[in-house]
Amino acid sequence: MEFALAAVGLAPGLVIGSFLNVVAARVPLRRSVVHPRSACMACGTEIAWQDNVPVISWLRLHGRCRHCSAAIPARYPLVELVTGLLVAACFVAFGLTAYAVLAAAFCAVLVVISAIDIEHRIIPNRIVVPATGIVLVARTLIDPSPEWLVASLAAFGFLLVAALVYPAGMGMGDVKLAALMGAMLGAEVAVALMAGMLLALLPSVVLFARHGTQARKMTIPFGPFLAGGAVISLFFGEQLLDAYLGLL
Repeated sequence: MEFALAAVGLAPGLVIGSFLNVVAARVPLRRSVVHPRSACMACGTEIAWQDNVPVISWLRLHGRCRHCSAAIPARYPLVELVTGLLVAACFVAFGLTAYAVLAAAFCAVLVVISAIDIEHRIIPNRIVVPATGIVLVARTLIDPSPEWLVASLAAFGFLLVAALVYPAGMGMGDVKLAALMGAMLGAEVAVALMAGMLLALLPSVVLFARHGTQARKMTIPFGPFLAGGAVISLFFGEQLLDAYLGLL
């Protein structure tokens, strides 16, 4: 049964991941995600359908454009694969339910936000703001409760204070992403925020080890770490929160 659910989610997830690559490439440039058709960023040649199969085409072409041999970044198949696996995991974990569909959409937004933040150091309002509204409405319809709105506002406020205290270390995009996470995760957003901060410590330690005090002048995008914490909380937040509260 789990294999069947994974199969149901994997193929559409890979296709969604392919579209997310278009979104990640065009939204920061304020270009349409619908027109024109996908083309090589180097030579401008439109990509034929057989060269646009998620993951497989990149492997078959050895990561290069068929026409000009320009390198195709590994980010493209990575986004497709991660999206496919997360969508499949949502259906395995939550079954064929409305919540699983919402969770899959939430994961897709996290993936595209992470891809954009890594490359451009921004989290676009055009993605995170409408996504927050849609998730909040959908979450409330699925499970009516003020928890989702309260958690969204609380997470927003928590990171807003951090951004005001230390603006060099956190941007308003991260603050708005926290609001999206709260709308989806409710009280378990606390787990997501903590996990995200712990994940962000790893590259920070590496930078300090390699560059010493100069590392203080270096920046890393925080959005992907928050997204990673959100994924951890989505699948394991309840267990982790219960385990923590059990220690008190």
